[in-house]
Amino acid sequence: MHKVTVGVIGAGHISGIYLKNLTETFNGVVNVKAVADLVPELARSRAEQFGVPNAWTVEELLADPEIEIVLNLTAPAAHAPVNLQALHAGKHVYTEKPFALTREDADEVLALAEAKGLRVGCAPDTFFGAGLQTCRKLIDDGWIGTPYSANGTIIMGSATSGMHPNFRNFLKLGGDPVMDMAPYFLTALVFLLGPVRRVTGSAQQLKQEVTILNPKSPSYGAKVPVEAPTNVSAVFDFQSGAVGSLQAAKESFGYRPSLEIFGTEGNLIVPDPNFFSGPIWVEFPNGNKKEVPFTHNYTEDSRGIGVADMAYAIRSERPHRASGQLARHVLDISLGLFESSNEGRHIELNPAVSRPEPLPLGLKYNRLDLGEEL
Repeated sequence: MHKVTVGVIGAGHISGIYLKNLTETFNGVVNVKAVADLVPELARSRAEQFGVPNAWTVEELLADPEIEIVLNLTAPAAHAPVNLQALHAGKHVYTEKPFALTREDADEVLALAEAKGLRVGCAPDTFFGAGLQTCRKLIDDGWIGTPYSANGTIIMGSATSGMHPNFRNFLKLGGDPVMDMAPYFLTALVFLLGPVRRVTGSAQQLKQEVTILNPKSPSYGAKVPVEAPTNVSAVFDFQSGAVGSLQAAKESFGYRPSLEIFGTEGNLIVPDPNFFSGPIWVEFPNGNKKEVPFTHNYTEDSRGIGVADMAYAIRSERPHRASGQLARHVLDISLGLFESSNEGRHIELNPAVSRPEPLPLGLKYNRLDLGEEL
């Protein structure tokens, strides 16, 4: 079997870690042939930095017959349009989250992929990491009995520093706490507990605009509109019978994540789903608390592992784990939260996805399948 050739569209901040991992850690299964961006200088800079042979326009990249997977790292509003372009060009596509900003756009992407026999994948892929994979094994092995409840929190600072080059995007839908940060937690919860059948939520917005207060920012003193909810709470009813809650906000300062799973025979303290590792603790009925060692690899920042898994899946003809259907369900939960808040009612969902398969034990480092090398 031979490597899968990848082309990257979008050379912004997040592209650095993807390109590092795809050209170093996962270069046994993927070959990055080109980087494209609307700003040619950005594409050339990233290509030079990571030894990618070509810095092309989007049109040149999509026209290349050797490229099998397009990695879409554009801004949230461009995710669905670029995904459609890639699929029309006959490419599999893997996109950053959010999958789309509307269900209609998400469904159009999935329908086109199905019609063309192509694959769609989507971040986050942090559930491939040692932290969440170990937690999944603990749950599946019965360490905490039957999981019946979960509680997650993700509190972050607002965008008022103005130092991120695209800070305005974090004040719009797509950069809000639900579309930007909650996908890590929602994907983790679906991976650990299964699909959500109903969501209830409240979405609030403290300010209609913010003033950039950091004198080092090029936008110091500017008043910038806030175009999306910045403080949300939600309750999820899982198909398994478990109930979960999530508080997500970008209103104050610092970074405070937490996720706990409560079971009939123990409680599981889960590492931050935004990362690939972190301490894992189990609390037992007798009051003892035990830190659990990792059962799986990938403790470092391995963003791009979802692309590598898709490449393995293409060659071995198995399902890939960070699927478009999983991302569509996470989007459905997110939009259901907003709808519940606006309409004052529960939002019933009809999930068409199961828990993603965990990684097998005993994988060699930088491998995602057992068996022969690609």
